[in-house]
Amino acid sequence: MTDLIITKENQGVFTLILNRLDKKNALNKIMYKQLCLHFNYAKNNDNIHCVLIHGDENCFSAGNDLQDFIESSQDDSLAALDFVKILSEFTKPIVAAVAGPAVGIGTTLLLHCDMVIAANNTKFKLPFTQLGLCPEAGSSLLLTRLIGQNRAFELMILGETFTAEQAREYGIANKVCQPSELLSLAEQTAIAIASLPSDAVMTSRKLIRQATQLSLSQIIENEGNEFARLMKTDACKNIMSMFFKK
Repeated sequence: MTDLIITKENQGVFTLILNRLDKKNALNKIMYKQLCLHFNYAKNNDNIHCVLIHGDENCFSAGNDLQDFIESSQDDSLAALDFVKILSEFTKPIVAAVAGPAVGIGTTLLLHCDMVIAANNTKFKLPFTQLGLCPEAGSSLLLTRLIGQNRAFELMILGETFTAEQAREYGIANKVCQPSELLSLAEQTAIAIASLPSDAVMTSRKLIRQATQLSLSQIIENEGNEFARLMKTDACKNIMSMFFKK
């Protein structure tokens, strides 16, 4: 089987490449478990000073693999929540390069990153309520702090697609570029961060995030409980059933 997550190390940067392009990099339980292992490896490796995550110049992630998510056992379905918790507690800088679909977790994981480079072909979408579900990955806190309650309501309740330029305006993305420039620009950014004094970078990052970090773990727990509850409702089950009949 093709490696679903490809990794490489270069100049203090640990790169994670989502490699399930035939499924638009929809994340399944295997990928979540691999991501958990890779982030823990990066956290405990003193030679790694920055993590870079991307797909390719046309696709980041279409979100959760819904079929896999539904079919997973109760224990397996926690893999997504385990990843979110590891991501939220990660202490080193994270750079993301985004292109094409960035749906659901494909957008919310970006809220945990320190630099996001978006190609101008990126389409962001948070279709929680359309699936009968609720925000996850701490997005109810992180996105609301970025853009305010009304705009967060608009993006997470109506779930309309928004562009890379809008993402930059909202503060989700730092830079917008051409797809052909995306991966090289993101790698240059990650290497620049990794080349700085590591202690100073990690301390500064901790201070920048300290106010949010105090409440983030509880928010993620609350979201996870509500998400699990909503998955069991008739409304969500009916939506999912119709989705797979398409």
